[in-house]
Amino acid sequence: MPEPDALLVRLEATPDELRVLRSALLAARATELGELQRRGGRLSYGYGTESAREGMSSEVGRLRLRVEMLDRLLAALDGSSVTVPAGEASAD
Repeated sequence: MPEPDALLVRLEATPDELRVLRSALLAARATELGELQRRGGRLSYGYGTESAREGMSSEVGRLRLRVEMLDRLLAALDGSSVTVPAGEASAD
């Protein structure tokens, strides 16, 4: 199995900017999770035609990947050399 491509991002930001970025990523994650639950629920309850369910299934897969990638971004941000304590994330 080939190794995945690596993406290295260097972002210069103040601690305040990092807190705002973390807050924005958390908001995006919450939005994606809400959509994942909505689509996943519709899929598990069998709404729509068979072809519509196939489409929903692929959408659910993409949403799961999006949430996973946001989780990885948050973990990278939390593990960065500049610490951004979780309790200090602003509600911007």
